[in-house]
Amino acid sequence: MSQQKFVNRIEEMKILEDARSAKGSSLFILYGRRRVGKTELISKFVGDRGVYFLATTEGDRENIRNFKVIISKFLGDDSILKASFDDWHSFFSVLASGSSFQAKTGSSKIIIAIDEFPYLIESNRAIPSVFQKIYDTILSRMNVMLILSGSSISIMENEVLSYKSPLYGRRTGQLQLIPLKFRHLAEFVDYGIEDLCNTYFVFGGVPEYLMKLDPDLNFWENVSRNMLSKGAPLYEEAEFLLRTEFREPRNYMLILRSISHGNHTLGEICGYSGLDKSMVSKYLDVLMSLGLITAEKPFGATEKFKRRLYWISDQYLKFWFRYVLPHKSEIESSNTEEVLDSVIDDFPSFAGEQFEKLMTELIVEGILGRSFGTVSRWWGRNGTGEKGRDIDEIDIVAYSETRKELLFAECKWTNSPVPANAVEKLKSKSETLRKQFPGCKYNYAIFSKSGFRGEYKEMSENTILMDLSDIQREVFRNS
Repeated sequence: MSQQKFVNRIEEMKILEDARSAKGSSLFILYGRRRVGKTELISKFVGDRGVYFLATTEGDRENIRNFKVIISKFLGDDSILKASFDDWHSFFSVLASGSSFQAKTGSSKIIIAIDEFPYLIESNRAIPSVFQKIYDTILSRMNVMLILSGSSISIMENEVLSYKSPLYGRRTGQLQLIPLKFRHLAEFVDYGIEDLCNTYFVFGGVPEYLMKLDPDLNFWENVSRNMLSKGAPLYEEAEFLLRTEFREPRNYMLILRSISHGNHTLGEICGYSGLDKSMVSKYLDVLMSLGLITAEKPFGATEKFKRRLYWISDQYLKFWFRYVLPHKSEIESSNTEEVLDSVIDDFPSFAGEQFEKLMTELIVEGILGRSFGTVSRWWGRNGTGEKGRDIDEIDIVAYSETRKELLFAECKWTNSPVPANAVEKLKSKSETLRKQFPGCKYNYAIFSKSGFRGEYKEMSENTILMDLSDIQREVFRNS
């Protein structure tokens, strides 16, 4: 059975409360990808202090008609229902001049939240100008907090937040809602630390996805039921998500599929997709602006570094393009068990990649008890000149300018304990970078799924060894 809960969002609620408590009117822009929890956050914030309205694509008249019902109930004023309006400006003009509305705003700041604002824009491209006029000539003079929210990041950023938008300069606050952190997953499923990691690798921190998990089922049963079965809740979610953002998602799907198949450079993506370089570059820029992919350069590289690697940044999309899309024919034929077996066989390599990403996030969040200004992967030539052996890679390199500290870390998602010589290998690989940062303090870390073996007793103080139980203890220390 699915769950219904509101997890965390303490910081986000405070941001909204601070915006509401400011003197005068407020225009707040809230946006974020589908299923990230905007509706729950707004509803919880509004409570009985205002109205929450979910827009549709039915056009202005139908949306105004539906909005009248909600606002009249909030104000206890049935006279609003009797009037007919052709446009939003005339509606707000009459609403604001009414005694019931003025009485409410006279006692406290009321909240008017319009969710899925992009639906109004799709039906009427003049909507940003219309609401700019509404705010400038009506609501800015009243004790009102207007929240405009949307799931289409491209429309919200281009039509609402950008410099060219009529609403530019009016907003008093904005917030992009992002998925929950790893530490919050324990509030959705009572799994051990390994399966909590697996859950994060597949579903990420998107609340709506996590609420679909049945706490009475194990991890793989939840994956099968939610993603690998015909008609499953998340089986076609990726395609719907991309259709929300793009009118013609085909080429974007092609690029994401290319990356999921291991093509990470611009040239490799062009070769796989058959698209020319200029087109791929444009599509990559759009995908990066929406936070669906990231461009990676090695630690220490300048912004001019050209041979960047492109990765899908959303956990659910990573899993979907790697395992669901290639097996759609089998899933449509109801061969779920065969597909699941295939996924389970390949999953350790996928999880190994995601473990690196997770530990990078946790280091940024302070799992080691201190912060670092830069945390990223490194790869480059080691200076040996040996063909085939002259390239080294380190999973995580973190640097603190204030402490003059460099941390080198490796992540091992294997079923076997990590041998003691892994530390010496890491020290050897780090030599190239250490030469570039003379005078720094150097620390080393190994993060292991299955612990360690060998003689670690004489390990120096500048070496950190953490298995999953250690990671669990530090992540949930204050939970």
